[in-house]
Amino acid sequence: MRSLVGGGATVLLTTQYLEEADQLADRITVVDHGRAVAEGTPDELKGRVGGDRIDVVLRDVRRLGDAAALLGPDAETDADRRRVTAPVTDRMAALTGTVRGLETAGIEAEDIALRRPTLDEVFLHLTKETGGSKEESRNGSKGVAA
Repeated sequence: MRSLVGGGATVLLTTQYLEEADQLADRITVVDHGRAVAEGTPDELKGRVGGDRIDVVLRDVRRLGDAAALLGPDAETDADRRRVTAPVTDRMAALTGTVRGLETAGIEAEDIALRRPTLDEVFLHLTKETGGSKEESRNGSKGVAA
């Protein structure tokens, strides 16, 4: 669907590929089970999840628990990726504190990155609030209109 608004074209895109919507859309409406659960720019929606995150990929998967403890109570682990991720408020302080903490604990990192939440994480967060589940999300109930 396309319409002319004030000389600029407006395009409605519906997709389950949230990375695509993140790159193409100025405004996004998140739809869960046919209901609009949130609307805004990609950055506004990402801000609802809680801001920046730090990701640490470890050389030794056996140290995931130690690294998670270092990153705090909200840290999440992914053993398949050897990754620990946690929300941060001060990007630079989190980065330097994490590097120093890992070094002090003798935990070897393969990679450390600061990043914004993805729209997939936003969707999971929003649908958890409205009663959706990760399994339902994987089975195609997610969508956005961008």
